[in-house]
Amino acid sequence: MNDEVLDELRALRSGDLPTHGGRTLAYVYDSAVPGLDELAASAHALASSVNGLDPTAFPSLLTLENDVVRMAAGLLGGTAATVGAVTSGGTESCLLAVLAARDSRPDVARPAMVLPATAHAAFHKAAHYFGVRAVVVPVDPDTFRADPAAMAAAIDDDTVLVVASAPSYAHGVVDPVTEIAAAALAKGVRCHVDACIGGWVLPYFRRLGVELPPFDFAVDGVTSMSVDLHKYAYCPKGASVLLHASADLRRAQYFASADWPGYTMLNSTTQSTRSGGPLAAAWAVTRHLGDEGYLGLAERTLGAVRLILDGIADIDGLRVLGTPDSTLIAVTADRDDFDVFTAADEMKARNWYVQPQFAHGGSPANLHLTVTAANAGSEAELLADLADSVRAAVKAGPVPVAPEVVAAIKALDPDALTPQEFAGLLAAAGLGGGGGALPERMAPVNALLAAASPRLRERLLVEFLGVLYS
Repeated sequence: MNDEVLDELRALRSGDLPTHGGRTLAYVYDSAVPGLDELAASAHALASSVNGLDPTAFPSLLTLENDVVRMAAGLLGGTAATVGAVTSGGTESCLLAVLAARDSRPDVARPAMVLPATAHAAFHKAAHYFGVRAVVVPVDPDTFRADPAAMAAAIDDDTVLVVASAPSYAHGVVDPVTEIAAAALAKGVRCHVDACIGGWVLPYFRRLGVELPPFDFAVDGVTSMSVDLHKYAYCPKGASVLLHASADLRRAQYFASADWPGYTMLNSTTQSTRSGGPLAAAWAVTRHLGDEGYLGLAERTLGAVRLILDGIADIDGLRVLGTPDSTLIAVTADRDDFDVFTAADEMKARNWYVQPQFAHGGSPANLHLTVTAANAGSEAELLADLADSVRAAVKAGPVPVAPEVVAAIKALDPDALTPQEFAGLLAAAGLGGGGGALPERMAPVNALLAAASPRLRERLLVEFLGVLYS
């Protein structure tokens, strides 16, 4: 019976994107280190039944968490005063940074946080959850880096947090953290650096000779940082670290409730019960790889990034947005006889997944590539298929969307539409039938979604999520 259940699971998994081999350039991070998955799985199994709710009942998890936090702090310029917590992922780390900043200022009636337009959507989620007003500041239209003068000007008496990215997800560039943190410090406001993606790889890039602006706790005014272990620490999903410069800054992150007849609830993160599996797996992987192991992985990744960037420069019709500092590359069409959504479909037909990103502000529609150590050695194949995909997209031409359809979509008010009208829009976009099954080619769908406002696109995709889940 056990074999039958596992066979059924394997059959279900066969329809997923591949998580290893470097062909899925989003969502997954593959070290390509032999035996690392088995080590992580064994460590996860050893601690999966342990409950992180109470560290006094399960002190092993306390030791593991303190070890991982110290490792992260050491990598990111922390001092003996730096403290932290292991969370379930980057979004939870960012949420908690916002929550701690808000709750540390009970005197502010309408708390706000200042964000560059390129800040991760997790901060908008935090704004939605915690009633913190997001003050969004435009970034430099050429470099896509935050504008420190504009950020400073946006800070007022209601500001409880200022955010910078290292790097930003959309374009892979590091914001000018020194200037942003100085502005926050001058106003007595916390400054969070979202290093969820870069925190475990940029320090090694620096050691490999890459010139990077300062972005960690060595910068005056940086009060907290997030770094994901399930990204470039190459740990299994479900592990991130939120660091604070001191225990005083962390205190507002904690939650306690004794005013009920049960046990006193005491939480360091948004979760109460949490499996020790992800933490144990992260601890085992980071211990096993160690400093030299991560340096080697960073070197392989950096080599792949450089080869891919050089190769993209030789592909007619493509250009890279900004100047990436890290492992993330955004590639847009440099001519108007094809669209990147079709190129994405062509890449998928060649067994590569690259992530489409819609136009936003000064950033045109583009393809997003997350490069990992697993891409080392297959750069030539990736580039050849990318060039072929562009040629195929040029041959097919841009996806046609009738002007009257675009006008009709732009005129829609997402807050006035009924569920039935949303169902009709989803069906028209190719997202409404077959129990939520997607069409083989997404370019026509993405072309229609691109014509929608961000708010309408959000509502459409929320409705689509409801179609997917029973």
